[in-house]
Amino acid sequence: MKKSVFYYLPIVLTLFSYPIINIPFIPSAMAQEQIMKTLTVTGEGTVRIPTTLTDVSLGVEIQGNTATEVQNNVAQGTSSLVDFLRSRSVERLQTTGVRLQPNYQYNNNQRRLIGYIGTNTVTFRVKTEEVGSLLDDAVKAGATRIDRVGFTAEETAISEAQKEALKLATLDAQKQAEAVLSTLNFQSQEIISISINGANAPQPQIMRSPETMRTTSAADSTPVIGGEQTIRAMVTLQISY
Repeated sequence: MKKSVFYYLPIVLTLFSYPIINIPFIPSAMAQEQIMKTLTVTGEGTVRIPTTLTDVSLGVEIQGNTATEVQNNVAQGTSSLVDFLRSRSVERLQTTGVRLQPNYQYNNNQRRLIGYIGTNTVTFRVKTEEVGSLLDDAVKAGATRIDRVGFTAEETAISEAQKEALKLATLDAQKQAEAVLSTLNFQSQEIISISINGANAPQPQIMRSPETMRTTSAADSTPVIGGEQTIRAMVTLQISY
C-alpha cells in the first residue's frame, strides 16, 4: 500500500504545479471608439383627428317605498329605454350597472328608513351628429340620468393617424440627429437600433356634466359637439457616426 501512495504522488504534484491563469479580453482601441461614437435621439409626432362617435351612459333611477315596487319600476323603465335604443340601431349596447339600495333620512344622529332607490345604467355608441336628438328622445323613453358622454374617432381613422404619428416622430428624430452631428462636423453612418414608444389608441374624451346636456324645448335638440382627438407617438434612434 505504501508503494502505491508514492507511485501517484508525482502526478498530484504535477497537477498543482501549473496554476490556471484567466486573461481578461481587452477590446482594441478601435472597437472602444466605435462603441462610444453613437448618438441617441428621440423624436415625437402628433396628429389630431376629429371625433365622429360618441359613447353614452344613460340610467333609469327610481325612488319608492318598497324594494319590490322600486325594482319593478326600474325594470319597466329600463325595458322601455332599451327598446328605444335598439330601434335607433345604436352600437355596443350593454348593461353596465344594476343597483338597489335603502334610502335613509338622518336626523339628530338617528337613521330612519324612508324607502329605496333603484338604478339601472346602460352604455352605447352612436354617431356624434345624432346624439343630441337621441338624448332628448331617450329621456322621453324613460331615461332619468345622463351619466357620461365620451367622444372618439373611427377606428380606421385612429389607425391611420397612429401610422402618420410614427412617421412624423421618425422624421423628427432624424432631423435632431442631423442638426447635432452637422454642428459638430460629424457624419451619420448607420442606424444601430430603433425603439417605438406610444402611438397607442387614445382614450375617449369624457364630458361628465349632465347640466350641459339639458333639453331646451321640444323643437330643439340638445347641442353636442365632439371636438378633436390627439394621437402621439415617440421614436428613439441610436445612430453611429
